[in-house]
Amino acid sequence: MTGEANIGRVTFTKTKRGLHYNGKTFQKMGSGFKANYYETETGEEYWISGYKKDGSDRLYGERLPIYIDEDVPIEYWTEIRNLPAMVYTKVINGKK
Repeated sequence: MTGEANIGRVTFTKTKRGLHYNGKTFQKMGSGFKANYYETETGEEYWISGYKKDGSDRLYGERLPIYIDEDVPIEYWTEIRNLPAMVYTKVINGKK
C-alpha cells in the first residue's frame, strides 16, 4: 500500500534512533517490509528517508503527489533541487 508522501523538517531524538515530525514521534525499526520507522503512540509503520536531489522522493518512485511542508519549500527548491523557479510549488506530481 502506498501512502501520503511529505517533504518536511524533522528533529532527531537524543539517542538518534528516533525522530519527531508534525507533532509525532517515530522510532527506528530493526527491520521491516516497506517500513523503517513506527509511530510510538499508534505503532503505525512508515517509510522515512532523507531527501533525494533528483526528486525521486517516494519509496518506489511512484508518480503520486508529494506534499511540501510550508516551512521548507525555499530550502528544498533552491538548496536541494537547485530549481529556484519552483519555490512556489507546494505539491510534486499534483494534478495540473
